[in-house]
Amino acid sequence: MGRYLGPSCKQCRREGMKLFLKGLKCETAKCQVERRQRNLAPGMHGWRRSRLSEYGVRLREKQKVKRYYGLYEQQFMRYFHEAERLKGNTGENLLQLLERRLDNVVYKLNFAPSRKGARQLIAHGHIYVNGRKVDVSDYTTKVGDRIEVKDSERSRKEVKQQLESNPNFTTQTWLQLDREKPAATIVALPSREDVQIPVEEQLVVEICSR
Repeated sequence: MGRYLGPSCKQCRREGMKLFLKGLKCETAKCQVERRQRNLAPGMHGWRRSRLSEYGVRLREKQKVKRYYGLYEQQFMRYFHEAERLKGNTGENLLQLLERRLDNVVYKLNFAPSRKGARQLIAHGHIYVNGRKVDVSDYTTKVGDRIEVKDSERSRKEVKQQLESNPNFTTQTWLQLDREKPAATIVALPSREDVQIPVEEQLVVEICSR
């Protein structure tokens, strides 16, 4: 399956909830989910949102998580199989692995307005991890990692403008942010409570295990 090139808001409407794919716009009155009925799916016959089968319910949970983190099917299944191999609850392991992706960390530090913006920032070489440039968005961070912005005027200016545009942004406790540099350190692994969308991960596990 190729990269989705359509409107981001259509994905939110399909899932019937905000996936925060367009940054600050998602928190304003311009958000399509707020302007239209939350249960109105995209398309001519969106008002006919039918009752889902058990399979359909599980599929929607899986699609919701994939769209929230911006993953292809193959990428998502790779994370699922890795989560299966780890000790503990597979669903929680899966969400923790997704939270530890570098693009998600950059977004949650408010270095970029969205995960899509974070991926662009990383791909253009603006992000360093432990002193080394990392241009791969799916890099899995770990406790103790130091996330820094490239030592250039352009890179720092871009990130500082983003930080200043959203001064009320709250950094989660597993991330320690230094706004002045800007830089951050991962001080703990993300917990289940750090996942910011409502998702029933057990349903995702069930459909992926079929």
